[in-house]
Amino acid sequence: MQDTPPRLLERLSALLFTEEPVQRIRLAQAALAMAMVGVSVVAMQFFVWAGIAPAWPVRLWTIVSLAGMVVLFALIRCGWSRRREDPSLTVPQMVFALACAAAAYTMLGPARGSVFPIFMVILMFGMFVVSPRHMVWVSLYAVALFGATAGTMSWLDPRRYVPSVEFGHFLMVATMVPTVSVLAVRLAHIRERLRRRRQELAEALAQIRELATRDELTGLINRRHMQELIEHEHQRCTRSGQTFCLAKLDIDAFGAVNDAHGYAVGDAVLRAVAQEALQHVRASDVLARWGGEEFMLMLPDTRATLVRGGLERLQQRVAALRIVHGTQTISVTLSAGLAERHAGESIEQTIERAGNALAEAKAARARPAQRPATPAGLVAGNVHAIAAARR
Repeated sequence: MQDTPPRLLERLSALLFTEEPVQRIRLAQAALAMAMVGVSVVAMQFFVWAGIAPAWPVRLWTIVSLAGMVVLFALIRCGWSRRREDPSLTVPQMVFALACAAAAYTMLGPARGSVFPIFMVILMFGMFVVSPRHMVWVSLYAVALFGATAGTMSWLDPRRYVPSVEFGHFLMVATMVPTVSVLAVRLAHIRERLRRRRQELAEALAQIRELATRDELTGLINRRHMQELIEHEHQRCTRSGQTFCLAKLDIDAFGAVNDAHGYAVGDAVLRAVAQEALQHVRASDVLARWGGEEFMLMLPDTRATLVRGGLERLQQRVAALRIVHGTQTISVTLSAGLAERHAGESIEQTIERAGNALAEAKAARARPAQRPATPAGLVAGNVHAIAAARR
């Protein structure tokens, strides 16, 4: 099947300008400069047809001008320019175009005034992308180049290039070009302020997103974001037929810690437990603060029978913690309720089963016959602090 014209245009565009967004912008800018040189070539041919400009010098000028722009375009297209400070090669394009304009000035005689707008267009071409420092140097180069060109022509051909007229032209260029340079510098400062504001706005938005998804105290993701992640995992497992587990965790007797030691100590306990848990879960697992002293752990692509041992080890690590806050040292234990997602059940049902299992685990821990006598006994007692949900 033959490609349609729009498809051919797309392929040609990709061939010339690539499909990389930043590189396409650079190449489009170079193509615009090339088009400007092409318009100048057409104008020069008109002056040849009108008998104002000599044919052979204009032909040579045309070949050099177009070839130079093609070379600059090719250097950008092949990626060579990426090694330069300015990957778009805007300054080399401006320097080359100004040299071509100065060469055209020497050929046009009475029509040489048409070069002045080209000078201004070339300088404005760089106003939006060239740094202030580079713009100043290009402006000085333009004034010096035009002064040298006008002076040389008034010396070589004073009849056509009258010295007093050339001096007037030079004064005009020497006035206009620095003005354009000053405007370019001001524009660059405006661009910099806008860039800083965009960066500040991006940072503010990132902070807002972080606050919207993170619990400020523990640094864990919050309940709202966790519910979204569980929903995504539920949908994925529904499509793939895989499963995941939810473990609801609770710090035992946390209210008593707050009552006995104060809320600052309670906050320190929450942070310590959260950080300890993060260090001992799989990279693929997701831990969130569910509310108060409760946490929710989502374990993708696993079964409850495989999770239980990991939860027991996590409880042992938390029980071994000695949380120091000021002069106080606190130790806590953790209870867990585990539920494996079953096909056909809703997220709410899985979460409810994990909550019921947690309540069963806490009730088992609270029974005197199963309560460990010492902190060291927590290692053995943890088997009573995990309950697996029944369907």
